Amino acid sequence: MAYPTLTAFYAGLFALIYVGLSAWVVASRVSSDTLHGDGGNEALEKRIRTQGNFGEYVPLALILVALLEAGGGGPTLERTLLIVLLVGRVLHPFGMFTAKNSPMQFACRGGGILATLGVIAVAAVFLLLRAG
Repeated sequence: MAYPTLTAFYAGLFALIYVGLSAWVVASRVSSDTLHGDGGNEALEKRIRTQGNFGEYVPLALILVALLEAGGGGPTLERTLLIVLLVGRVLHPFGMFTAKNSPMQFACRGGGILATLGVIAVAAVFLLLRAG
């Protein structure tokens, strides 16, 4: 099994994004004097969910792509999946703070989660096909 260097590089990028999202939540907690929960602050709630959503989906997507890479999958597929995941995860926070039901919300938030779920599904299918 080969070390998944491409996925490792992108994992580093995703880790830095997660640190940024976490700092964004902390800054909002400090400015709103909210130690636990969201304190009824809608903007803080959105920041918390943006960070949480990232933490819920990105690790699984990275594991799946790393398994593809370690198993000798094609670098074009892996790079495409990782770039789509990166774009989706960067778009998602912007969509969280746009007007409800606006085209920007659908493009960014909706597009971000669809891209993320698409990466997970494609990687999962390719792994299942390789295992079979």
